[in-house]
Amino acid sequence: MNHLQTKIKFLDYLSAYDWLVFSLVAWLTLLAILYGQQRKSKLQKSENWTDDANFLDLLLMGRQLSLPMFVATLVATWYGGIIGVTQIAYEKGIYNFLTQGVFWYVTYLIFAFILISKIRKFEALTLPDLVGQMFGPKSRKLSGIFNFFNVVPVAYSISIGLLIQLFLGISLPLACLIGTFSVVLYSMSGGFRAVVYSDIVQFVFMIASVGLVLIFSINHFGGLSYLESNLPASHFDISGGEPWMATFVWGLIALSTLVDPNFYQRVFAAQTENTAKWGILISTAVWFVFDICTTFGALYARASLPEADSSQAYLSFSIQILPEGLRGLFLAGIFATILSTLDSYIFTAGTTLSFDLLPKRFNRKLWCNHLGIVSVGLLSVILAVGFDGNIKKVWKTLGSYSAACLLLPVMLGYVFPGRFRDRDFIWAVIVSAFGVTFWRYWDRTGFLANVDEIYVGSLLSVSLMFLSSVFRK
Repeated sequence: MNHLQTKIKFLDYLSAYDWLVFSLVAWLTLLAILYGQQRKSKLQKSENWTDDANFLDLLLMGRQLSLPMFVATLVATWYGGIIGVTQIAYEKGIYNFLTQGVFWYVTYLIFAFILISKIRKFEALTLPDLVGQMFGPKSRKLSGIFNFFNVVPVAYSISIGLLIQLFLGISLPLACLIGTFSVVLYSMSGGFRAVVYSDIVQFVFMIASVGLVLIFSINHFGGLSYLESNLPASHFDISGGEPWMATFVWGLIALSTLVDPNFYQRVFAAQTENTAKWGILISTAVWFVFDICTTFGALYARASLPEADSSQAYLSFSIQILPEGLRGLFLAGIFATILSTLDSYIFTAGTTLSFDLLPKRFNRKLWCNHLGIVSVGLLSVILAVGFDGNIKKVWKTLGSYSAACLLLPVMLGYVFPGRFRDRDFIWAVIVSAFGVTFWRYWDRTGFLANVDEIYVGSLLSVSLMFLSSVFRK
């Protein structure tokens, strides 16, 4: 029995109880931010509090991130693309679990067991700072530029815009602007501490929301037999009907986590090395559960609403199957999922701009950090419009540059410490970036048409690192 509608007006489904629950979550998030501010105020009254301590608190919460906080902020930060993920699952089935799940779990384990001990030795403040210590000052600037565009939250500006658009019926650019700059305001006010404390609340509700959707889906429609009867067979094909070379591109994009500033920021902020390692392992287990819920929730949406807009199907489906009160909780959880990533990326990109890219005489100024955050917010909205609201296209484009140009040079720096210099890194990154761009726009035919630019960029970056170091000698 399927009584669900393909197109709905969200406001028609929300009762006073839903708005009460939604408002309660919003207030809890605000109170968490205010509590974080109060904690910082107490620390500032300490005799040991200095300008350096204030700056360290702004960037890394004074390197006092405990295990529960680490897990909450990492999990919440890493799943803001829920609309894009459920769209892929709606269109491609369990292929989503491979490309947006399994590939990433492998990367997290590499980070936890191999990289953390190497990263913590540098005692850096940011990823570009670490790259600068590893290769040289010019490498720091160049990696800062690439990392900046990697963490400009275009996809999450689109996500929050799509959600606001469903409520208010306004244009997507205006919705993106409203959502993004609401986050900019509180990101400026409390620094990384505000991000972490808000993530704690958002973590709880984002997990609860997707779990409820799966539970009620099974209760309404039954288990796997319902999905098998109402979905194309291709939705249970792990390849999703895509060529394996195209599929493994997502694996390389997942590996770009190894050079993602948000991961590094939390590792730098952790109290100890073990806090970071166990934090990533626990987070991976939570992400596994979350991916199960979102993938199968989207499959139920496809089975029940086969003609729906894939970018809105999961939300429309969920609103219709949940009872009064829980609809408000679900929407609060979806907002929390997106906002928890949007605020982290805005803050990290703003920090990269102000601390890593501006001259030293400016990079510790609070007003520079605020200006950086505002600039990031504005750029996110502009790029969101430029990408026509296509989240998958954003991930593929920006992720390709990060994975192809930065990933292997930085990994080589870990594996062969001291072997490579500024010039080696600069040549490798710049040439691979040109290679990716050329390959993307070159009208290729035959076998070459199936070779993604990420493979070309990766090959160029690793080759140039070694060639440059050889000729230098």
